[in-house]
Amino acid sequence: MSESNGHPTPLERARSLHDDIQNAADQIDVDREIPRALIDKMNELGLFRLLVPREYGGEEMDWLEYLDVVRTIAYADGSVAWCFNQGTVFATTSCRAPASLASEIWGDPMTVVSNGPPKGVTAEAVPGGTKLSGQWMFSSGCRHANWVAAVSPRPARLHLIPRDQVDFIDVWQVPGLRGTGSFSFEARDLFVPSEHTMALNVAPQVAGPIYVVPQGLLFACGFGCVALGVARAALDVTESFASEKTPQFGARPLAENPVVQLKVGQAEAGWRAAKALLHETVGDVWASVQAHHAITVEERIRLRMAGTHAIRESARVVDILYNLSGSSSIFQTTAIQRRFQDAHVITQQVQGREAHYETVGQFFVGEDPVGVF
Repeated sequence: MSESNGHPTPLERARSLHDDIQNAADQIDVDREIPRALIDKMNELGLFRLLVPREYGGEEMDWLEYLDVVRTIAYADGSVAWCFNQGTVFATTSCRAPASLASEIWGDPMTVVSNGPPKGVTAEAVPGGTKLSGQWMFSSGCRHANWVAAVSPRPARLHLIPRDQVDFIDVWQVPGLRGTGSFSFEARDLFVPSEHTMALNVAPQVAGPIYVVPQGLLFACGFGCVALGVARAALDVTESFASEKTPQFGARPLAENPVVQLKVGQAEAGWRAAKALLHETVGDVWASVQAHHAITVEERIRLRMAGTHAIRESARVVDILYNLSGSSSIFQTTAIQRRFQDAHVITQQVQGREAHYETVGQFFVGEDPVGVF
């Protein structure tokens, strides 16, 4: 469905990239980055600006509809969707930045900011700014970003730095989500002017309801949809494959095998249940946030539960399908192998930790929850 002004909706724009993304799949894996031409198209379509406040030229779109966009891109490729969600959700930082900084960084329609958790970081206040040293890990999308965001924990500040002012360290030797190019970056006694630095723990400076939701939970639900998109692609390719392949020493196609039928049924049920939980939860919380411009502890816990479950259940679904595919699944060039690797890398990211279930359980049995939510 198109917008009233005749422009394609974000979902239509995402769908228009499907063939481009799939055609670039091999290059994405080999180069361990999203091709520049594809990033340029995503920027031209405004996809990294979907959650940027309108006052800075963004779309500030409906959250539930945004998750459909993430899942659609993930269906084509997990790495592209991961970088898309990472960059788009991180852009909500603009709602807490001073207006001059937000305008400079996120007012640029071509901006993509990469970030990562700090390691051994020091920040020394000097006249006019900060002298920054340290390393920042797992900076997904850093190879196509034009800015990097470096957190200093003491004091808790965020430093926005032009990409060419830091050094990148190639630590991304992984089998899954290769295209995220999640290198580390480092700086040594780098001067960051005060106008490129902002506090972290401040209230949103703009009024949109999307900015009421903690950024960590926006990441969690978005990455849950990356996992769901990867798993849906694995389901579709396996279901098609089952009607075509006759296993060694077998007389009938896999699709006629009762065990295969049982397992595919279980995988479909698991995927649909995880998707339903995520979308029902986000839908409920989103309606509440829009109405009250606030979010409760219970709503935050429910989002943590739904995002974590989408990630972990998607990996379980992919495991079922991988095991059904036999020796065909082990080759790097096969669609199921890529989805298997991607799904399991997603579970290892902070948003997919199994320990989040403990936090959820603590809340539901009446204990004070401990964790990130």
